[in-house]
Amino acid sequence: MIPASFDYVRATSLREAVDLLQQDPDSTKLVAGGHTLIPTLKLRLASPALLVDIRNLKELKGIEIGDWVRIGALTTHAELLASNELYDVLPIFRQAADIIADPQVRNRGTIGGSLANADPAADWPAVVTALKAELEIMGPSGSRRIGARDFFLDIFTTALEVDEVLVAIHISRPDAGTRFRYRKIRHPASGYAVVGVAVGVSLADGVVSEASIGVTGAAGHAFAAEAATGYLIGKALLRETIEMTARLASEQAPCLSDHYASAEYRQHLVKTEVARALTSLIAVP
Repeated sequence: MIPASFDYVRATSLREAVDLLQQDPDSTKLVAGGHTLIPTLKLRLASPALLVDIRNLKELKGIEIGDWVRIGALTTHAELLASNELYDVLPIFRQAADIIADPQVRNRGTIGGSLANADPAADWPAVVTALKAELEIMGPSGSRRIGARDFFLDIFTTALEVDEVLVAIHISRPDAGTRFRYRKIRHPASGYAVVGVAVGVSLADGVVSEASIGVTGAAGHAFAAEAATGYLIGKALLRETIEMTARLASEQAPCLSDHYASAEYRQHLVKTEVARALTSLIAVP
């Protein structure tokens, strides 16, 4: 339970962090909250030669709300939970943050760390996928953006290059009447999502004008249930419509199987949780 030796540098700017990564990207790791990296260091599942501490970088902090919502990658789960301004615009962030782990993790862990780590059972990938977020990334060639739906590639694998840093999450401000819900079935030991679903729906004249569904925990990475939302748009939130939408969402991607939950059980949970999330939105004013 003792990590291998490594050098440590506290970056003073985003450019310095990128430059340090570029020097030896395969042997350099970034650390902020450290909730994933530190345990892997202790178990020697990772043995970087250099740790670059980015937790004090101002460029990666803060919540800004305008026509777009910008959330810095170093924003902690606790800050997302506490922000009333963010809740007024995107209440789904408080819904998700409130059921992430425990207070100790929420006060240290960051949304950027969760997204970059791409644990298939993490909560935030489903949320940013449902919100059609754009992820701002800085690398040696400058800044770029990539859609959240293209960011998650496989288990612990993203489109982030080894010499790049996730800077911020950008979300187009939704219409005032958009309704949101995040639900998950928690693993009883870890608190991670066996299945988690993020749902957003806009109604016009009693029918769905826009909809999005992000799913985590079920497959190798978070995914958007596009066939389900394509079916839902233009229809009223009636029982039979909700049931069909939930079924289509459960059939979107092959599900994982492990000692706790079979693929069939996860598929069933996607169906039930999407249905419950949509049903709960009927009563939202």
